[in-house]
Amino acid sequence: MIKIATILQNYLRVKRIQKYSPQRFRRWQNKHLQKNLTWIANHSPYYRQLNIGNISDLTQYPFMDKQMMMDNFDALNTRGVSKEEAYKVALAAEENRDFSPTISNATVGLSSGTSGSRGIFLVSEQEQAAWAGTILAKLLPNGFSNKEKIAFFLRANSNLYESVENKKIEFAFFDLLNHYDIQIKRLEQYQPTILAAPPSMMRRITEAIEANRLNIRPIKIITMAEVLDPLDEVYIETIFQQKIHQVYQCTEGFLGCSCSHGTIHLNEDLVYIEKEYLNDEKTKFYPIITDFRRRTQPIVRYRMNDILTLKSEPCPCGSPMLAIEQIEGRMDDFFIFYNKEQDDLEYIFPDFIRRACITASDNIKEYKVIQHTIDRIEVQILVVDEERRRETEQKIASNLLSYLQQTVQCPRITFAPYEEKDRLAKQKRIENKMPITEDMKNANS
Repeated sequence: MIKIATILQNYLRVKRIQKYSPQRFRRWQNKHLQKNLTWIANHSPYYRQLNIGNISDLTQYPFMDKQMMMDNFDALNTRGVSKEEAYKVALAAEENRDFSPTISNATVGLSSGTSGSRGIFLVSEQEQAAWAGTILAKLLPNGFSNKEKIAFFLRANSNLYESVENKKIEFAFFDLLNHYDIQIKRLEQYQPTILAAPPSMMRRITEAIEANRLNIRPIKIITMAEVLDPLDEVYIETIFQQKIHQVYQCTEGFLGCSCSHGTIHLNEDLVYIEKEYLNDEKTKFYPIITDFRRRTQPIVRYRMNDILTLKSEPCPCGSPMLAIEQIEGRMDDFFIFYNKEQDDLEYIFPDFIRRACITASDNIKEYKVIQHTIDRIEVQILVVDEERRRETEQKIASNLLSYLQQTVQCPRITFAPYEEKDRLAKQKRIENKMPITEDMKNANS
């Protein structure tokens, strides 16, 4: 009963906070941030040994990243769980496809390792219930007025997701390890009202609908786990005839989601966001997050390497929470070239590469751009009409060179057949495969 009460309490809390004025919201946020920092400083062995002067002052805390978190896992968490124990439970769950076991009454999760190394996280039962109430408040199109059947396509299931289920909510986990044909058949039988999947899987589902292999009519579609490319966005929305909603969630927490207008808002009622700006206009930034609700495994001043772009205009929904134009990808997705004038290294945001491709031609069905060296990039395309392939390649090359030649020494552009990704790998259409040196890391953006 405590769990259900916590779910409902958090559901109502989110609905109430969404109506706050910006000034009232910031006061509420600061109060809860200070409260959680004080708790963490007194209960996490890692933060206790730092002897922080003013424990309610966020700026007194050091920055954190995935490597530091994993190196200090044993001392950071407040349940006395060792990294070795947690990994053992998480890996057994992955191998057996049974995600129900817990450790010290906490769910153990394993990240997919997009940023280069796998991370591990702990979430208590109380935190699961709070998460469930929050995600229901933010994502259910009709609240609890209608019964909803939610189909989640994931690499791994979790107690975290199953905590959502009750009389009004039915949840079905679709394992990305299963064969595509089996998934499509089961989806037809299940008939979800809400469909959630990575964009690459959502595209395959959409193709099945277009080919009359699948007949479902969800009232809401949600993408997660990968960057939603504009090429996929237009195609999926056209076939489903509705707006795509996005969930921005990772190992570090439930960081954002779309509102009714389709704008991504960061969940500042769960996390405090510091911004590390990447350009002079201060429109693009890395988020540095502090979760003021998680205590089992504290997340304090955690540096993300996702590139977020601020929305230039206020969102009509009236939410007091930060509005994002798009999630571009990770720092690893930057292309790096020699500057045209100074022979220094310079970053090129992935969005510029992406838009140079998708605006080149309506003949592009799939594409991928890979930087192999400082002076060579490869473009892979799957086209609708093979007779127009050469023309399409020329337009892509022209678009890329037209933009790049303004600031950098233009690379050699080669074309290759499109290679399908491994079905469990995250979709990355813009990928830098160069070894990243210290000089590259320090290049000016």
